[in-house]
Amino acid sequence: MVTLPDPLVAPLLRLVGMNRPFISADGARKRLQENTLRPAAYGPPKRLRGDVRVDVVQDRHWPVYTVTPTATERPAGSLVYAHGGGWVNQIVSFHWRLIADIAAEAGVVVTVPIYPLVPYGNAAQTQDRVVELVKSTIGTYGPTCLAGDSAGGQIALSVALQLRDEGITLPMTTLISPALDLTFSNPRIPEVQPTDPWLGTEGVTVFAEAWRGELPMTDPAVSPLFGDLTGLGPLTVFIGSRDILNPDARLLLQRARNAGVDITFREKAGQVHVYPLLPTRIGRAASREVVESIRRAL
Repeated sequence: MVTLPDPLVAPLLRLVGMNRPFISADGARKRLQENTLRPAAYGPPKRLRGDVRVDVVQDRHWPVYTVTPTATERPAGSLVYAHGGGWVNQIVSFHWRLIADIAAEAGVVVTVPIYPLVPYGNAAQTQDRVVELVKSTIGTYGPTCLAGDSAGGQIALSVALQLRDEGITLPMTTLISPALDLTFSNPRIPEVQPTDPWLGTEGVTVFAEAWRGELPMTDPAVSPLFGDLTGLGPLTVFIGSRDILNPDARLLLQRARNAGVDITFREKAGQVHVYPLLPTRIGRAASREVVESIRRAL
């Protein structure tokens, strides 16, 4: 497997246009139009590690995948993974490879909902369905963790808050570069923005406005940083310093500690958005830490 030199990541992201939908409102609107004209594929890559089995069912028009370790007779539990992509981009091979690693190396069944993206999906609808899915996996597999990256981190934490309100405390919620406050009003964000080669508040705000649906932007189903964290199960957070979501991740750390929540905070200087998913030396080390934290939790 190819390993990218870390210094090449930022220029490569710009070269291939990963930031194009995020750096301007026009770019964001074009991406929304593309979603309606050319929906992206979402299935796992043909080549995934050989010690997992992938199954899929259609649940009320949602494809829901399960990735099961084949070398483990009795899985230790399960994990529901919400993929990122700014609520507008579909799950990709980087997500699938991390999901397969979690399943095989942590010995858990990973459930992956393919939730509807904007302009078709919204925060309330997705939170409700993922809450149902977590309850179902608890009934089927026992102890269940949540994980998500970027927009999926927002979904995961919003779902964990709703489950807590319903009396269900999860053994771990793992957040990789999570979107936490969709108002993007943190005064430190403009300081970080020039260093971020991927995300921009102007485009992300267009997607957030569509994602919130009829809810206010400060509703915890949209922006979980506005929720009361008291009573949440343990959190593990991975965030790079070159990520406009970093300032809100630091706020989450402070508020979680104030609420008495057990939180492990992995901040990596010089790293970009969702760096544990990237094929770099540092990214692969972080992905192993993601797997290990879930294995320990279950």
